[in-house]
Amino acid sequence: MIDIVVVLRAEDAVLDFLSVLTDDGGGEARVILADRAETLILGAGMAAPERLALIASHVRPVTDGIASPGPGVLATLLRQAAAGLPCRIWTHSPADNRRSRGRLGRDTALAHAADAEDADLAGAELRHAVGYSPYLQILSDLDRPLGREHIAAKLEFVNGSCGQLLAEADPEFVVQTPRVPAIERFFDTDPDQRERLFALLASLDDEAASVVDPWEFGSSPYEARRLDATAAWVRERCAGAGSGSGSGSGSGSGGTLVEVGACEGALTHRLATAGFTVRATEPNAVFRPRLNAALAGSDGVTVDGADLAELAKEDAPRATAHLLIEMLYYGQDLALLDDLATDLVFVALEPDALASRVRPWLERSATWRADEEIVLVPPQLETVCAGRAYLSKRGSVGLLLRRTNG
Repeated sequence: MIDIVVVLRAEDAVLDFLSVLTDDGGGEARVILADRAETLILGAGMAAPERLALIASHVRPVTDGIASPGPGVLATLLRQAAAGLPCRIWTHSPADNRRSRGRLGRDTALAHAADAEDADLAGAELRHAVGYSPYLQILSDLDRPLGREHIAAKLEFVNGSCGQLLAEADPEFVVQTPRVPAIERFFDTDPDQRERLFALLASLDDEAASVVDPWEFGSSPYEARRLDATAAWVRERCAGAGSGSGSGSGSGSGGTLVEVGACEGALTHRLATAGFTVRATEPNAVFRPRLNAALAGSDGVTVDGADLAELAKEDAPRATAHLLIEMLYYGQDLALLDDLATDLVFVALEPDALASRVRPWLERSATWRADEEIVLVPPQLETVCAGRAYLSKRGSVGLLLRRTNG
């Protein structure tokens, strides 16, 4: 049985897979260095110090362009490494917080799945290392505590061959204590869990949208409470903007709510059901068709692709309020709020982000004042990805901003 370890860079093979490569069984192993599309052969008779020395000779300085070569190249490398023999495949977690490793873990699994019927990889087991996961606790299927000898070998490898990485500025590649685990943990996963783990760690790009409902708004009890509380908050403060009766008529004052970054419409649907006229904007071209589909047939709802900067430039009719709900995490210029066509802005963020992003700006603002602050939902631990992992949902605080010169 050949063990094939697929890593982004040479040091990863020792930091996360030392127990695989120095197994007492002494079997043959292959290490695929994905950043260079190169395979190291570790013969069955090669002692552990020799294996580590060979890997150490391939540790390189950090350069630009270090990335997964993609499922197609990886499939070829896997077939070549297996050479028709029975094998086990080990690689990074799709939820590794270092996005370069997470992407490689996902790509390796895709390559393996694409060649599942290939004679070279038929029946090959694939396992992911938990790796670096500061935000998720992943339920593992195989744990390998390292003894003192293995720990000494790992630390000697780092100090002797990766010294420059201890002071590396790039957070993707720096080697720090949490990235040198004393217990190497591995897990199996199915395609749906893998894609959800990968999407969960993404930002707002197309990778986040690679699965439907990546943040599990439709299945999470925590998210349901947060969305219900947010909708109730808006409904109570903007009662004159819609019927408030659940009729969906959008009557009342005829005012409009502009929801910025509506994603797939979980909050929009609640607002529409409460009778509000809602303009739901979603700049992500993958999320937007799902938003349209989710709201099809909803009275008083329109969907477009405007982002915050575009909304600030529009010469649009004044809206009753703009809703910036859980979306000011990505470096938007808060000065854009001054140019929104409204006198009310609902902001909701986790407490730390509200303190670091919004409060300093608000203290300097001559345009906006805080009219109300409310805890929408407190923090809570919750499982995700069909129970494969759990994490801390950090709570949501609502801040109602009113224009001072309105």
